Amino acid sequence: MLLPWRGGPGAPRLLLWLLLLTPWRAGSGQLRYSVPEEAKHGTFVGRIAQDLGLQLAELVPRLFRVASRGGADLLEVNLQNGILFVNSRLDREELCGRSAECSVHLEVLVERPLQVFHVEVEVRDINDNAPVFPEKELRMQISESRLPDSRFPIEAATDADIGTNALLKYTLSSSDYFSLDVQANDELGQSLSLELKKSLDREETPELHLLLTATDGGKPEMTGTVQLLITVLDVNDNAPRFEQALYRVRLLETAAPGTLVTTVNASDADEGVNGEVVFSFSSKVSPNTQKTFEIYPSSGEIRVTGELDYEETKSYEIQIKAVDKGSPPMSNHCKVLVKVLDVNDNPPELSVTSPSLPIPEDAPLGTVIALISVSDRDSGPNGQVTCSLEPHLPFKLLSTYKNHYSLVLDSALDRESVSGYDVVVRARDAGSPPRWASASVRVEVADVNDNAPQFAQAEYTVFVKENNAPGCHIFTVSAQDADAQENARVWYSLVERRVGGRALSSYVSVHGESGRVYALQPLDHEELEVLRVEVSARDAGAPSLGSNVTLQVFVLDENDNAPWLLARGAGGPLGAAVAASELVPRSAGAGHVVTKVRAVDLDAGYNAWLWFELQAASAGGARCPFRVGLYTGEISTTRALDELDAARQQLVVLVRDHGEPALTATATVLVSLVDGGQAAPSWSRASVAASSSAVALGGASSLVDVNVYLVVAICAVSSLLVLTLVVWAAVRCSSGAASAEGACVSGPAAAAAAALVCSSAVGSWSCSQRRRQRVCSGEGPPKADLMAFSPGLSPSTNTTEASEHPQGNLDLSGNVSPLILL
Repeated sequence: MLLPWRGGPGAPRLLLWLLLLTPWRAGSGQLRYSVPEEAKHGTFVGRIAQDLGLQLAELVPRLFRVASRGGADLLEVNLQNGILFVNSRLDREELCGRSAECSVHLEVLVERPLQVFHVEVEVRDINDNAPVFPEKELRMQISESRLPDSRFPIEAATDADIGTNALLKYTLSSSDYFSLDVQANDELGQSLSLELKKSLDREETPELHLLLTATDGGKPEMTGTVQLLITVLDVNDNAPRFEQALYRVRLLETAAPGTLVTTVNASDADEGVNGEVVFSFSSKVSPNTQKTFEIYPSSGEIRVTGELDYEETKSYEIQIKAVDKGSPPMSNHCKVLVKVLDVNDNPPELSVTSPSLPIPEDAPLGTVIALISVSDRDSGPNGQVTCSLEPHLPFKLLSTYKNHYSLVLDSALDRESVSGYDVVVRARDAGSPPRWASASVRVEVADVNDNAPQFAQAEYTVFVKENNAPGCHIFTVSAQDADAQENARVWYSLVERRVGGRALSSYVSVHGESGRVYALQPLDHEELEVLRVEVSARDAGAPSLGSNVTLQVFVLDENDNAPWLLARGAGGPLGAAVAASELVPRSAGAGHVVTKVRAVDLDAGYNAWLWFELQAASAGGARCPFRVGLYTGEISTTRALDELDAARQQLVVLVRDHGEPALTATATVLVSLVDGGQAAPSWSRASVAASSSAVALGGASSLVDVNVYLVVAICAVSSLLVLTLVVWAAVRCSSGAASAEGACVSGPAAAAAAALVCSSAVGSWSCSQRRRQRVCSGEGPPKADLMAFSPGLSPSTNTTEASEHPQGNLDLSGNVSPLILL
């Protein structure tokens, strides 16, 4: 604000103005400034940011803004330095009229978090208006018959300023006949009248020219003048006189047109036409007042003709003129002060300011949701307003300043239960009857990531056939998240772990968006029966939430392994086909056991259930004295041998599983009939191609060569036969005792099988158990090397019964019951 410097006596006034510019805080916490009217654009008002305790750097990020209650942009804030300055012309008379107090109310809003401050800027009056008389020239006619001390009222000047600036002093130019009489009139200001000091003489002074000057109390002073042209008249020398100089009337603003306001009375001491009085409104009465009231010229009745509104005009000052019919006519004035009484005819007005952003559902209690201001144009109890909310809402109203409220959070929010609220604020005044108003605020609840994805089950069972195609889809997991948008987007991943020395991710993978689980490679039931897969589901919130689900993937067996034949030696390997030579004495009777074919199958269930049969080509028709046990694989004689039986016979044993389709293997046994004792069988590995060729040829030349070699061998060892039989018997007894406990061997055969193999008199069985890495076989008395029992039976179950019913350990689904192998 620019202040004039005059030096000397003006220095105290300058200091006073500087003190008035200093901001102060009222008892209610309101920030107040003061600025003179007509201040130029850019005039400094106050450091509002500093006074509010705000940092300059946070004004723009927090959306600092100033809003005037009237909506005008009279004042503005520089966001760079936080200074409040004058933006447009401030005219106190235009803003507040003749009101003693004039202020501009500002609301300072700061968001993130939302804050509101109330600032009041007082607009101080300066002496910018000179006194103004109703007319520049006032013509008066005064009868010469008027007595000294007679008074002639003059309309006073008006000054649009207030206070000292509107305090007027009047001076009249020098005159021998008239003096100026000024009387203070409380609410009506000052009454002016010319006082006749001595009698007029029209013949001596027909006209008088006086200058009336009005000077206000401002610094510097301003003046207004009016020319008084006084004409001295003869005859009618008595003017009308009112009974009262001031009439006071009170009217309700609801007064209907035609309502009597008051009746003014005036009398004239003259007689006849000079004593007849006519009433009218003075020229000073405004057009608006003339539209609202009318006066009857003859009776002096004043009645209502328009509509009264306390909120627009609280009082009317009507100047009444009484003129007689003399010649020249004489007049007098009186004033009627009409005060309009308020009636509760205006409902409350609500103004709601709310941010556009939704409220997070985890917002703390007390969070400001909206700012509400309420007003009522009525006065007194009619303008006292109270606000309330509809019940059962998680919000409440807090009074902040006079008729300003804050809508704050009163209880916790849950978007999953209620995503938004329509809050209705009701305002009620204290009038009788009361009036109501309401405003609606839409409060949207923003989602917070407070719900983890949930699976329908904690565990799923999945069945997959082995030898699946790489990349095949085996299952789809799905988790639901009760949150919204990004917080509800679920991503799936594999929980990594080691499976038998390998990473789980080498077996399966999970698609991140769809949750589809894929097998990355063919699964092998013989290698892995059950694969435990744990899948994690996490949402895209911050922080991310998640949960896990377990998939028990059972690998179903398929018949993809042909039977494998086990060589006789303890360290003998497994093969698809074997060949063996056996010596059988011709003295052997029916039921004599020649040898036993042992085979295993790496599959499980029916796919591993083996049975044995002699191929028809090798049986030699009805003369063949041998048979093979259907389930045991034992080759024995069906009758006593005689001389007609060929000395060398080739038996081809076909081993077949029960899979679909069935897979087979063959074993070739060369049986030589000799005279004398038994010889231990000799097994040797042969390829499938060699075994098949031997069966296909069946040539006599090959058999003859073999017989020759056998005869030579028998002759060479005949001397050692007895010793060999004794040693063999001892070994046989010791191995029989060991077979009761079972013999476990390891080596290439065990590594290839990777299963627990059991053989007995009723056949061979394979139980695929990947946890074991040994192959167990046993030799002993016929029909006594397999014991099978269910989990609820004792290991001492009758083995003979189990041998006669080899299928008794299979359930209806084809699964194998637990076995104890001896």
